[in-house]
Amino acid sequence: MNLNNLKPAEGSIKHSKRIGRGAGSGKGGTSTRGNKGAKARSGYHQKIGFEGGQMPIYRRLPKFGFKNINRVEYVGINIDTLNDLAETKNITDFNVEVFKQNGLISGKDRIKILGRGELNKTINVTAHAFSATAKQAIEAKGGAATVIE
Repeated sequence: MNLNNLKPAEGSIKHSKRIGRGAGSGKGGTSTRGNKGAKARSGYHQKIGFEGGQMPIYRRLPKFGFKNINRVEYVGINIDTLNDLAETKNITDFNVEVFKQNGLISGKDRIKILGRGELNKTINVTAHAFSATAKQAIEAKGGAATVIE
């Protein structure tokens, strides 16, 4: 094997179709676009969702539902998660920065503490919202549940 006889494997190189380059090319004349009609013309663009004149699916299906643009989404964090962090990482004060550092929230997420699980330690939690059972469980162990305004 020498540099002068190197070539790619058979079939690995596909040559592009050369359209409109004369009758001898086999792709001349109409340039593979067929005869006449909008699709044969330059600049043809089909509307998104066009189904050949059939009633499009977005018009056949009924509309339903409502999306409230003022809805406030919360990321739920349960008490058992806080308890695990308190025991493994020895954290007693939980706030937005602590939740971000431990990968529980990202960006500007709003936090709601939920009541699943049990607490074994006294902890202080600062969050945007608390469920009634979560607030009760935190305060029963002598901790504080502070709401961020």
